[in-house]
Amino acid sequence: MVKKYKKDDQEFDLPTRLLDMNKERNYGRFADKDGSMHVNFLTDNDITGGNSGSPVLNGKGELIGLAFDGNIEAMAGDVIFDPALQRTINVDIRYVLWVIENFSGAKHIVDEMTLVN
Repeated sequence: MVKKYKKDDQEFDLPTRLLDMNKERNYGRFADKDGSMHVNFLTDNDITGGNSGSPVLNGKGELIGLAFDGNIEAMAGDVIFDPALQRTINVDIRYVLWVIENFSGAKHIVDEMTLVN
């Protein structure tokens, strides 16, 4: 997100506070082992219109992200699914939790959840 940041651009502008927190690498308990913050990841899930916000689970049934978009090849998924081409773009749940807890200051919401490290 920060690499795509463009001040006053409707699609790519970011709050100053988020930019500052990123510069400080202030990711709290949601940082990856290497200290970075993962924002999104790709999967080969089949996605179609209306799937945005769907949970993405790992093999243990744990929530690891939320589906929000697909690559251009995924748009044909309503007709046929090609596992070699189609990808779902997901937001990493650690980023979602970081936004809720650290950026938005709503730690009480995250505290109500059972988180698995």
